[in-house]
Amino acid sequence: MLEKQKSGTALLLIDFINNLDFPEGELLEPQGVEAALKTKELKSYAKELGIPVIYVNDNYGKWKSDFGDIVKFCTSADSRGKEMSETVLPEEDDYFILKPQFSGFFKTQLSLLLGHLEVKNLILTGVAGDKCIHFTANDAYMRGYDIRVPKDCTASNYKESNERALTLLADVLGVDTTTSDQIRLAMR
Repeated sequence: MLEKQKSGTALLLIDFINNLDFPEGELLEPQGVEAALKTKELKSYAKELGIPVIYVNDNYGKWKSDFGDIVKFCTSADSRGKEMSETVLPEEDDYFILKPQFSGFFKTQLSLLLGHLEVKNLILTGVAGDKCIHFTANDAYMRGYDIRVPKDCTASNYKESNERALTLLADVLGVDTTTSDQIRLAMR
């Protein structure tokens, strides 16, 4: 039976467990590591408050894998994303959802898990801000969640693309994009 961690809020780490094996992966790596370091701090604080942590991750076409296999794949010695992935490794009490596309909601069990945990507020972190964060935030908005995307906990291939995506989320969806230290204050 699934343990319940009720807090009304959940922290989502989207695609931080990543091998960065795509044409512009080397561009994402430095910003991704920076965002992972800030997210690691936010995750630690969230856990102190009893906020559940959910890894929402691409399966990288490994349809016969589980999340543990994905973590091993992305932290292997030849993975470009090894440092970013190792910065925010999942812990035993964290949840995970494997996704086939950009949005964490598309054809996944994320809505069911969030309902089970009685979550109404989402803090989205991860890569890439202009793709997976953007699509997940749009779907969360359509489902009525209050959304926060701390701007120092997300990254895209290009900093300008990430900033544009954050501006769009704030202007169109009303997403709170303050930094993780400000979000930590609001979580008290």
